[in-house]
Amino acid sequence: MTTGLISRVFTGLALATATLVPLAPAHADSLEAEFDKAFTVKAVQARSQLQAPAKVAVKVLPSSESAQRVLPSNVRPFVASSAPRAYGSNLDSQLAVQTDPANGRIGLAAIDLSTGRTVTVLGDTPFPMASTSKVAIVATFLTGVDDGRFSLDASYPLMVPVKSKKYSSSVAPVRAGTMLTGRQLIERTLIHSDNQATDALLAVVGGPAAVNRWLRATGNSGLRLDRDIATLVRDDGEYNPATMIDERDSATPMAMARLLSGLYQGRWLSGDSRALLISTMERCATGKRRMRALLPSDARVAHKTGTLSNTASDVGLVRTPDGRVYAMAIYVTGQGGHAGRDAKIAALARTIYDGYQYDSSGYRVAAQ
Repeated sequence: MTTGLISRVFTGLALATATLVPLAPAHADSLEAEFDKAFTVKAVQARSQLQAPAKVAVKVLPSSESAQRVLPSNVRPFVASSAPRAYGSNLDSQLAVQTDPANGRIGLAAIDLSTGRTVTVLGDTPFPMASTSKVAIVATFLTGVDDGRFSLDASYPLMVPVKSKKYSSSVAPVRAGTMLTGRQLIERTLIHSDNQATDALLAVVGGPAAVNRWLRATGNSGLRLDRDIATLVRDDGEYNPATMIDERDSATPMAMARLLSGLYQGRWLSGDSRALLISTMERCATGKRRMRALLPSDARVAHKTGTLSNTASDVGLVRTPDGRVYAMAIYVTGQGGHAGRDAKIAALARTIYDGYQYDSSGYRVAAQ
């Protein structure tokens, strides 16, 4: 761990309590949890009677301003393909219809781990990882546990954001908070999408660079982490993900599906660490109206959601009653609002599930 990271982890450590105490997850900093509260059916109906729908707070540049502004090298406009499409199966054509980019670009990838059959839509296009990056962060920490560098029972401080203005620094300031064990931090990260717990794990492993090294070492290209969660959340909304591609903190759907597949197949973690990761993802408490919403009740789902301005995602492993496992990564932007993005994720997950169950033509096909 670098000197700078060590100082970030332990700055103000004297203020943190050394006693392990049961804490409620820091939902104020968990975007998925907050959005879930705001978009219950009753809440939406109540707001619709009182006011016009709130607009998503994203920076959407007028075409004239976009033309004049010089974008950084890692940001570019999204241009939908106009090439004619040929579909190899009914599943292909269904996904193509459901992922029309007119209301915001949508990317997905799914792999049937029994057959290797893969379907993709914009599978090699970067999308905001948001909190789906937490799967890779936890996997990096668990690799350190397997190597004896970290411990599930050792205590580490939460990383609590200190108020600062957007874009005022390259790294948002944080202070050390309550001490929790590695196991507790993993649970809060994957079950409740707790940002303070995630940044605690990230600080322990050595920051985004350490996660990127783990991804490269395991052959997982197509994913990159540039900022801690405190910085990502503070500076959220700089570009509209429905129309712009920002390569920072991004994943291609295909890369995320491959990561999930490899973790399930035990390629990079010990048996104990693999079991801990997947069983914890099975208890994910966020995104109840996303991947899980329309799947059969007897399907087992281990997943992780992500939410930022004008984008929502859900990635995970779906096990059917007969033992087949599908790795799915679904990234959605636009669609008129949070509820629309959730509904789109739910519908796509069900289409993939049913398609793999009943559509046997072809093994590797792509909708776009």
